[in-house]
Amino acid sequence: MKPLGPIPKGFEAIGGELAVGGKPVSALVEEAGSTPLFVYSRERLSQRVAELRAAMPERLGINYAVKANPYGPVLEHMATLVDGFDIASGGELEIVRKAGIDPAKVSFAGPGKRDEELQAAIAAGVTLNCESPGELDRTLDLAKRMGTTPRIAFRVNPSFEIKGSGMKMGGGAKPFGSDVDLVPEMIARALVNGAEWRGLHIFAGSQALSAEALVETQAKTLELAGKIAHAVGNPLPKLNMGGGFGIPYFPGDEPLDIAAIGSELGEKLAHLPAELGEAEFCIELGRYLVGEAGVYLTRIVDRKESHGTTYLVTDGGLHHQLAASGNFGTVVRRNYPVAIASKFTAEPEEEANVIGCLCTPLDRLADAAHLPRADVGDIVAVFCAGAYGATASPAQFLGQGPAAELLV
Repeated sequence: MKPLGPIPKGFEAIGGELAVGGKPVSALVEEAGSTPLFVYSRERLSQRVAELRAAMPERLGINYAVKANPYGPVLEHMATLVDGFDIASGGELEIVRKAGIDPAKVSFAGPGKRDEELQAAIAAGVTLNCESPGELDRTLDLAKRMGTTPRIAFRVNPSFEIKGSGMKMGGGAKPFGSDVDLVPEMIARALVNGAEWRGLHIFAGSQALSAEALVETQAKTLELAGKIAHAVGNPLPKLNMGGGFGIPYFPGDEPLDIAAIGSELGEKLAHLPAELGEAEFCIELGRYLVGEAGVYLTRIVDRKESHGTTYLVTDGGLHHQLAASGNFGTVVRRNYPVAIASKFTAEPEEEANVIGCLCTPLDRLADAAHLPRADVGDIVAVFCAGAYGATASPAQFLGQGPAAELLV
């Protein structure tokens, strides 16, 4: 048997079924009309942000990275909880505007912004996290033609990365941001051309579970920001310190110690150099805010045996949960937290493989898992599905189409 990842704490049962938002999964599926279904908990979203604010320095703002989960009702709720939003495309700009979010609270990062995206962001008053000298030239030219003052921050490619990060965004040659030695001249050029300098964006990596590694990276980030501001000769207006806060997905993963991070960061922010003394500070988080608030529900449509191995075939799969299938950047496939949601309180009694409905051997949701006996009609839950699920997976593969979504 292969162990399953840890189910996030706090999930309850009603009548033996998994419950989300005070409703058993059978009722949620009935409300949605079908499976597969993503369910997001409003209460868990609010609780996560409240816990984070309690742990972090009061001076530190919290931004939500929209790419983690752009579902409209989730964005509308997050707008009541966080200080700003980070987008990565013109499409996400339209999504946040439809959710009623003030573009002045939005920053736009990404290495391949097209002219039409830059133009829309400039017109809306979004802060552009400039990724290269070429992008700066295009931004300044577009703003001049539009007769508008662009709001520009500069994304820096730092020489360091987060140790143990699941996805490294800094250290050496990277497509993200500009190398450190280019940034002071870019800032000076933006200021000469009348742009509003909105600060720096320094993002070194993501999905880290080590508080020690994140504390070290944040210290380096503050040091680097101070050096750049000193070289420019202007106080830094704002620093987006990136994120990197991870959540437990796999067996052996432990929750991140945010209290330790907050304590160390509070000490650093209390003893800043003059160049950073009046700056605004924020962190940019996606999966940490929404990942554990989501559950993916999929119904078993067939139970089959092959050479003594049991397969539970569901109506969902990698086309909605690419990461859980192990096809979203992991080298060795490990099991996400999975349960038989309709028998949530039942004891495990068999080893079974949970697979999806697609014609590919890659479509696996759990390998050799120890589960309660499950049959056709039972509902499987995949946890940690609130981030990089619905929109990070190939929903149209084999004509399957997207899953339903609910915020409860």
